[in-house]
Amino acid sequence: MFRGEKTAVFWIGLLILGMSSMVLFSTIWYILLASVSSQTAYFSWESWVPLIAGAVTFLLIGLYMMKSGTRQKKESGPATKLL
Repeated sequence: MFRGEKTAVFWIGLLILGMSSMVLFSTIWYILLASVSSQTAYFSWESWVPLIAGAVTFLLIGLYMMKSGTRQKKESGPATKLL
């Protein structure tokens, strides 16, 4: 999927992907720890929805940037020499 020459867009997309996945997984980890450790305290999911939605959005943006940031090498075969 990511074969070819990597451009600057690819590396920026990789950085965005890494940061957004770190935010997403740390948020999910914190939610799991908070919901397990505090049985009596009220835990609100509504406050975490914007952070999770933003992290997923930037995760998809990073994947798209990585996909569009690779240049495919043109193969020169017998069919292209005739043109």
